[in-house]
Amino acid sequence: MPFWGTSKTITNGLRRNRLVLPLSIRGMELPHRIAVSPMCQYSSQDGFATDWHMVHLGSRAVGGAALVIVEASAVLPEGRITPGDMGFWKDGHIAKHRQIVDFAHSQGARIGIQLAHAGRKASMDVPWNPERALQPAQGGGRMSWRPARFASGRITRSRRHWMQRESDM
Repeated sequence: MPFWGTSKTITNGLRRNRLVLPLSIRGMELPHRIAVSPMCQYSSQDGFATDWHMVHLGSRAVGGAALVIVEASAVLPEGRITPGDMGFWKDGHIAKHRQIVDFAHSQGARIGIQLAHAGRKASMDVPWNPERALQPAQGGGRMSWRPARFASGRITRSRRHWMQRESDM
């Protein structure tokens, strides 16, 4: 029997890579252990998933991943890292997510989501913009997006983040 941590296992006298063996996680059965971790796409509009997300996530399901995890999706508009982040704070966000989930399931994939709140790292612009720190008045061009105004501790001013007040909660 191989030692713990090896990628090989023996089944009926045959050596098999554990990557291709089924996996059960809290009752969810996966046919193998290939999963796609969440990747921020910064392609949402007001938190709404777009056709880009359908193609990006759907192609991973078509490619045979057993589990596809949707990018960090903010639970509040103020909790997004950037104005381009996906969200889950409006009922209207559900429809496109449902379409993506249904398609992934039709391809035999399971799908998960990374719920998020960026906290003090909110208020940034998309990564390809060299001046990443957004000021509250900028709002990323969307009135519903407001940078997080409070942090859990004192923060000094930096070029990357605007000053936040310490919360006394």
